[in-house]
Amino acid sequence: MATNYLFNHRDHKFIYKEWLDMEKIFSLDAYKDYYTLDDIDTYLNLAYKLAKEVLAPTNDEGDQLHAQLVDGQVKTPPSFKNAYMKVMEAGLGPQSADRKTEGKIPLSLNCSISETLMAANMALVIYWGLTSGAAGVIQKYADSKYQNLFLPKMFSGQWSGTMNLTEPGAGSDVGDILTKAYPTDVPGIYKIKGTKQFISAGDHDLAENIIHLVLARIDGAREGTAGISLFMVPKYWVNDDGSMGDLNDIQVVSIENKMGVKGSATCVLSYGENDNCRGILLGDPPGEDGRGQGMKQMFNMMNEERLGVSSMALANAYEAYENSLQYAKERIQGRLITDPKGPRVKLIQHEDIRRMLLYQKSVIEALRALIVKTYYYIDLSHDSPDPAEREFADMMVQINTPLCKAYASDMVWKMVAEAIQVYGGYGFIEEYPVAQIARDCKIHSIWEGTNYIQSMDLVGRKFLMGQGKPFRKWLKEIKRFIEENETEKFAKEFSMLSRAFQAYQQILAALQGYLTSGKIAMMPLYSTRILHATAILYCGSLLLSQALIAAAQLEKLGPDHYDIPFYRGKISSAKFYIMNVVPKISALQMVIEEGDDSALGIPEDGF
Repeated sequence: MATNYLFNHRDHKFIYKEWLDMEKIFSLDAYKDYYTLDDIDTYLNLAYKLAKEVLAPTNDEGDQLHAQLVDGQVKTPPSFKNAYMKVMEAGLGPQSADRKTEGKIPLSLNCSISETLMAANMALVIYWGLTSGAAGVIQKYADSKYQNLFLPKMFSGQWSGTMNLTEPGAGSDVGDILTKAYPTDVPGIYKIKGTKQFISAGDHDLAENIIHLVLARIDGAREGTAGISLFMVPKYWVNDDGSMGDLNDIQVVSIENKMGVKGSATCVLSYGENDNCRGILLGDPPGEDGRGQGMKQMFNMMNEERLGVSSMALANAYEAYENSLQYAKERIQGRLITDPKGPRVKLIQHEDIRRMLLYQKSVIEALRALIVKTYYYIDLSHDSPDPAEREFADMMVQINTPLCKAYASDMVWKMVAEAIQVYGGYGFIEEYPVAQIARDCKIHSIWEGTNYIQSMDLVGRKFLMGQGKPFRKWLKEIKRFIEENETEKFAKEFSMLSRAFQAYQQILAALQGYLTSGKIAMMPLYSTRILHATAILYCGSLLLSQALIAAAQLEKLGPDHYDIPFYRGKISSAKFYIMNVVPKISALQMVIEEGDDSALGIPEDGF
């Protein structure tokens, strides 16, 4: 058994009970009758129990047996169905996406519940993770008839949901899709015809029905993304009384043979091979200008899924770290450089192993701070009674979303590589868990819009939205934190963060200079690196804010208190990240100001 599920919630409890003001969230009308701070432990403990006892034992089977296509239907590994049902029964399956459901779990807490479950078996969580996003679109854009027909069964896990964008000839450039929709005699009902590819959880045997959200172009609509509409296409047609009718002419052409996440079926789906696939239009059909509403509607789900991907990446990185840490504490190898004739020691006593472990720890805690804080802002953006606070929180969510998705999913690949390196040769062997985690985690930087797309969203849209005013406010939050919290205790760290902030402003100035001088190609050339610098700057401020709390707590505790190692560890994480990762911003400043464009100038045959 390669899976070795290791999870500790101490950092999560620090975030919720010491760092974030969760009392504020629980005092909002949406939550005050349902939750208190005491419920945090209850939910985290429930998630851990399910993850450890129910999901983790299914992980190896998913990786070894895979999802299988049998007689045109996807069969999940045998252990998946029972585990799926137990999660549904516990109420930790699909969550209300539009935040109107009574008793909903705050997203700021639910993201850590999800992280706990994802770390146990990511492939299984995908089957209901997509349902939340699909249900959110239906809640927001479908009329009450279809909300009443679909949503109760989707939130219970009895039915599931997917998103269908990609086609064999249209990946990131969604506007090139060929799937068409043709009106029928019934208003709002269309015949769907086309092929979709890379559809996660596109078919399975865990739920009775699947509600596919399918992008298609209504016959006669304009070309490109502007002409796309969105349709609800059930696997089994749903009758007006809520009962399931016949199969809806959706064929599973194949499932992909993937590098990882093998227990999750990634499908090629064919719609309307027999000219009898019906879909229900969300919103209005294109008007005289030929414009559809589909892309706007689908982005409602896509942005949710991007944050979900960031949580999956965090879960993978954390599980790899915990396993490499356990191994380093147990494996005896070599002697200390300071005592070459002394006894052989544990790996964790060697200098470079400690560096690799603290690098993982600091980045993971930075990612967790970034992700949970962003979900915290989502809760405020939906449920705060103060319009100004809702607007500010929504602004923070919009800017942070590409950071969460791209930075987390780029860094997990590097963090798992560090975990493998800690193991040495054993890390390359499938008998140990980090090998599977490496195969599983690479998809995160590709899912829900490749990370280059996230970087262009940040640099090309989020920097400029509202004439740049929201992003200036975002930067002001970091500057204010530095100015208001500089202390002698962390003088070096605040100095480094301040220098990085100045370097980052110079990066923005250099980018603006290229754009105003007509060197437009410099933006996509540097956008990924600018996104990383943006995330590093923000994460540095978050970790330093946590270090201030940890230092204050240490001053209150007795010398033998059991929590002293945790708080010292929090301070070490912040120091390492700021002194070893944050300086990359100054390096990027030098690179972007030099403006090397050799990647643009090299001829194709020169590669």
